[in-house]
Amino acid sequence: MRIFLIRHGESEGNVIHQINDDPQRIVNLTARGRSQAEEASERLRLVRFTHAYVSEFPRARQTAAILLHHHDLPLQIDTRLNERRSGMDGMPVNSFNDLLCDDPLGFKPVHGESFLEQMERLRGFLDDISTRHPEGVALAVSHENPIIAALSLTVDDPGQTVHRNMDNCEWVELDWMKG
Repeated sequence: MRIFLIRHGESEGNVIHQINDDPQRIVNLTARGRSQAEEASERLRLVRFTHAYVSEFPRARQTAAILLHHHDLPLQIDTRLNERRSGMDGMPVNSFNDLLCDDPLGFKPVHGESFLEQMERLRGFLDDISTRHPEGVALAVSHENPIIAALSLTVDDPGQTVHRNMDNCEWVELDWMKG
């Protein structure tokens, strides 16, 4: 299976550097985020997606709707694409990043998940959809942390990718086979 994992467009939370890991708290795309998604949609318009998935967060669903403008596909919400759970919703992003310094892979907030746990969540998603659509080309709209966790599954040492950053509407393309 071929999968394009794309980060959502710029959100209101990105602008103010605030954590939003609660999908019930509405954080929308900004005008710039909608424009980023439109540009990405144009660049991806010739890709023949067979399936489309999205996290349950509004900013990701808004991005996916724009990306699928050229594609007649149903959009499936999958919570395994959700943002990393930190239990720090509404706090500054730097507050969370400061906690990761000593152990970026294993640190687990009291009400959250570690990077390694997030990697396994993404492995489950990738394995599941590759089993269901082995010859498919999937679009998955998610968030920076889960996409980096998915990338970490493709290297021998996740420490190589844990500190990677992704721009809004940047994507990575993976060929994934369960295993």
